Amino acid sequence: MKNNTSDNAYDVKLPLFGLKKIFPYVWRHKKMLFIVAVTMGITSLVDIVLPLFQRYAINNFIPDQSLTGIGLFVALYVLVILLQTMTTVIMLQKACTVEMLIGRDLKRDAFDKLQTLPFSYFNRNSVGYLHSRVMSDTGRIGETLSWGCVDGVWSTIYIVGSFAVMFTLDWKLSLIILAVVPVVTLIASYFQRKLVFANRKVRETNSQITGKYNEGITGAKTTKSLVIEDKMYGDFSVTTRDMNRVSTRAARFRGMFVATTTFFCMFAIAIVMWYGGNLSVEGLMKIGTLSAFASYALGLVDPIQNIAHIVASMINMQVNVERVTRLIETEPEILDTPEVIEKYGDAFNPKRENWEPLKGDIEFKDVSFMYPDGDEYVLRDFNLKIAAGTTVAIVGETGAGKSTIVNLVCRFYEPTAGQVLVDGRDYRERSQLWLHSNIGYVLQTPHLFSGSVLDNLRYGNPDADMETIKAAVKSVQAEDIIERMENGYDSDVGEGGDLLSTGEKQLISFARAIIANPRILVLDEATSSIDTLTEQRIQNALEKVLVGRTSFLIAHRLSTIRRADIILVVKDGKIIERGTHSELFALKGYYHNLYTQQFDKEAVENVSGKSADN
Repeated sequence: MKNNTSDNAYDVKLPLFGLKKIFPYVWRHKKMLFIVAVTMGITSLVDIVLPLFQRYAINNFIPDQSLTGIGLFVALYVLVILLQTMTTVIMLQKACTVEMLIGRDLKRDAFDKLQTLPFSYFNRNSVGYLHSRVMSDTGRIGETLSWGCVDGVWSTIYIVGSFAVMFTLDWKLSLIILAVVPVVTLIASYFQRKLVFANRKVRETNSQITGKYNEGITGAKTTKSLVIEDKMYGDFSVTTRDMNRVSTRAARFRGMFVATTTFFCMFAIAIVMWYGGNLSVEGLMKIGTLSAFASYALGLVDPIQNIAHIVASMINMQVNVERVTRLIETEPEILDTPEVIEKYGDAFNPKRENWEPLKGDIEFKDVSFMYPDGDEYVLRDFNLKIAAGTTVAIVGETGAGKSTIVNLVCRFYEPTAGQVLVDGRDYRERSQLWLHSNIGYVLQTPHLFSGSVLDNLRYGNPDADMETIKAAVKSVQAEDIIERMENGYDSDVGEGGDLLSTGEKQLISFARAIIANPRILVLDEATSSIDTLTEQRIQNALEKVLVGRTSFLIAHRLSTIRRADIILVVKDGKIIERGTHSELFALKGYYHNLYTQQFDKEAVENVSGKSADN
């Protein structure tokens, strides 16, 4: 079972600390953000000016009951409104663009990082956990930053500008409103830690829900075949109840935060209206001035609430930033050295002109290996030398170390101690991509990507022409299967290849590996989950395909490896027997027992099958 890395490892910090890590993504779009800030600033200034139009109209047109100058007044008012409309349209367009660009950049970097991480990372982290970071968290960050900029600029300018105008109108009333600011600051600091903790729990639970959705969809057939719908529903219900509980808690804190700030703002406004009303009755303040002052005071509620929302959003976003940057900053456990990258390039910028041809000599020298998340050695002082072009079969019980040997050959993992030599050199002296480009790997459970049969075959070699592709398909005896499909090579395989049978997927996967023309070929129990006919097709193809390649066959059915040049029998991380099939069979040892037990079992199954047919 995969264990997700907990987000609780992070301490609660001010939003500014989270923004430091995300700042480079914002700075890339500084020109567009500058336009957003300028247009939003103009919009704010217009909002500040509008109550002054109101003040002028009440103080000049109503008392004298005269419309002198009304034409110029209306014209200026319309021009100001048009200016605000134009800047608002530009601002909205640019803010939306910035939101999409920041989200896109984060998604791209997160996905690129996933391409460089080793198998061990995906063993520790579930699909739901990673999907939540790449999709949900990045989108939340883009949204918060872009619209936070909009609301922040508008609110700041409006608050500062409004106070400046109000102090010119009446400084005593302005001080009453100004007294609200430190109160709101104290409220924000009080709720900050509670909001961070509550929202972190929401995001963690959301990842669990995403993971269960993924398991429910991908494991639908298994669920129905085992008749465990009620259990799946029960497990999902528990998780959604947890989500409801933590979300309600987070919403309660947000609601208390906003409601408390609103209360103090409205309380201050009530005092202003009472005191200003008395001044107006006594003739110490004109009605138009009081009206404008009231408009400013009431208008401050929205920007103060906006500031409170922005602080809450930034606090909330800190969790998203932590999760995304934690993924992006994850250092792969298998890294090429700077010297290797300088010569051979990396996964995204390979320097293929410097790649040496690979012959296929493989040697393990005193290799010991422990999985990164394990506490016991799978291999100890392991030694093995394989000449280029040799077909090696590896057999043994589950957990004996069969796949570990192959994973080390492919450099999906690296030795904890010792060396793996390829063509006489430690493979860490050359790039991972150089080695992986020379390996063809066929898994027990084949995976096809969404698209056509041809698209999937070309993943083996994007530059392969149809002649090469058809030759590879023919070599694995899959040409008649593809021809029977409705659209031949253009037939859709469905998501994960679900429109094809397991055997069809395996043959296409096999052909895809051959198209890459690898010097090292790995078949990891590639025939254990397919029908007898497809297995026979692959066995017939292997006689031609394996010639001249260093090949590793991890076999469940021992009858499929009889023709291997050498068979390694692995137990407890050590080779206990090695030799050809006839040599090992003659020893009457561990291999002999495994083979005869399986042969007897298959014989019984065949007899039972024939009896059932009759």
